[in-house]
Amino acid sequence: MTPAPATQDLIAASDAHSAHNYHPLPVVVATAEGAWMTDVEGRRYLDMLAGYSALNFGHGNRRLIDAAKAQLERVTLTSRAFHHDRFAAFCTQLAELCGKEMVLPMNTGAEAVETAVKTARKWGYRVKGVPDGRARIVVASDNFHGRTTTIVSFSTDPEARADYGPYTPGFDIVPYGDLDALRAAVTDETVAVLLEPIQGEAGVLVPPPGYLPGVRELTRERGVLFIADEIQSGLGRTGKTFACEHEGVVPDVYVLGKALGGGVVPVSAVVADRDVLGVFRPGEHGSTFGGNPLACAVGLEVIAMLREGEYQQRAAELGEHLHAELRLLAGAGKVSAVRGRGLWAGVDIDPAYGTGREISEKLLERGVLVKDTHGSTIRIAPPLVISKEDLDWGLDQLRAVLGA
Repeated sequence: MTPAPATQDLIAASDAHSAHNYHPLPVVVATAEGAWMTDVEGRRYLDMLAGYSALNFGHGNRRLIDAAKAQLERVTLTSRAFHHDRFAAFCTQLAELCGKEMVLPMNTGAEAVETAVKTARKWGYRVKGVPDGRARIVVASDNFHGRTTTIVSFSTDPEARADYGPYTPGFDIVPYGDLDALRAAVTDETVAVLLEPIQGEAGVLVPPPGYLPGVRELTRERGVLFIADEIQSGLGRTGKTFACEHEGVVPDVYVLGKALGGGVVPVSAVVADRDVLGVFRPGEHGSTFGGNPLACAVGLEVIAMLREGEYQQRAAELGEHLHAELRLLAGAGKVSAVRGRGLWAGVDIDPAYGTGREISEKLLERGVLVKDTHGSTIRIAPPLVISKEDLDWGLDQLRAVLGA
């Protein structure tokens, strides 16, 4: 499909004046509502990506927009030099949602992961007693935690890592899902194990049953923090508030982002008990925009919506339907593998039908937006507000593209 003139002109202007650190599909979105987006030509598309789970509650969610508008009329930023009247409620209610005691708010997911790394190291020195400069953190291969220089230092993705050295030391990488390898990597100098309960960028990889409980038991035995990066998997996406709940696991530290800001503003946070986050003293870490009034107002509405449980239930019920339909495609030989939980799936396309990028472009032509990863995989993660009818329509387009 050749993009229409207005789309071509806008893409050309973007290419001319922005760094080429992304390779977007050739669509230019102008408006959006619920699970649908409309481009500058007036064509509608079903959003089956939801901003990598940042839009769990849909585009233009009225409750979130109203909360943001009301706060815009009051105060949007104070910096943390002063208190504001939404901060205490946000921290208190987010801590309660997580079953923890304290919150350290930031803005982006990468900032939250960096904060978790700093927290773990400081905790290791001040509480565990690791010699200064010796703290180590165990991570999993094929991880995606962000793109800062420290985070890409423990990435195994050449595209994310190459040309950004020298790299930050202090990380040990083990295969994801391999409890024996993790056990062998933990030493007296290990301060934390940092994992995604489901690896998103890697293709929505779900660990084997018993892995997360095993990580929890091991970290508790060895006096090591278990940090769960729930930036993409958390806040309703998998059918529960947190993906760790599927295995009955409660980590020491939650790292949250994306859907915490409702797709309206960037909001992230590190959430833990006082014996972990209590290691910080004034001046040792901060962010001008972290925990700002606008972010707190939107975050409070997100928390209120999650407390009602409707979104988790929708993700669970529609997710069952999604995965049943995708397994039929796998059974018919159209896709080689399907993974995921709730309204989140990684679908490995049989190379005979095209690469993940090619399938994404063909779906674009049919009015469905998804995104590829790692060559042959497409990710499906629609807003949790999607109707069953719209979900089925989107799946019909995938069937048509694959000739099913």
